[in-house]
Amino acid sequence: QVQLVESGGGSVQAGGSLRLSCAAFGYTYSTYCMGWFRQAPGKEREGVARIATGDGSTIYADSVRGRFTISQDNAKNTLYLQMNNLKPEDTAMYYCGTSWISCALSDFGYWGQGTQVTVSS
Repeated sequence: QVQLVESGGGSVQAGGSLRLSCAAFGYTYSTYCMGWFRQAPGKEREGVARIATGDGSTIYADSVRGRFTISQDNAKNTLYLQMNNLKPEDTAMYYCGTSWISCALSDFGYWGQGTQVTVSS
């Protein structure tokens, strides 16, 4: 019912910046929350940042707070993640996800295919 397409990943040096985009296609009328998640090799999928589509309220992981900014353009059905002061530990596959229930991490059940972010020291 919904297709999510991520873009904007790449390779940067520590301290650099990237801007990720996620375009949503299909049934998005009742989407409650959208978010960015990441998974590094050997690690669990981690919730990076979430934003409520209705009021724009945000939630950030402690590891990225102050460096990453999540935003949305509801008219374009597009989600963004501005990543500044990147660190090697940010290296991961980044996924866009959506929830029709709440912004709780457990309610995200649909994912894009991901975009790779690699940060070198």
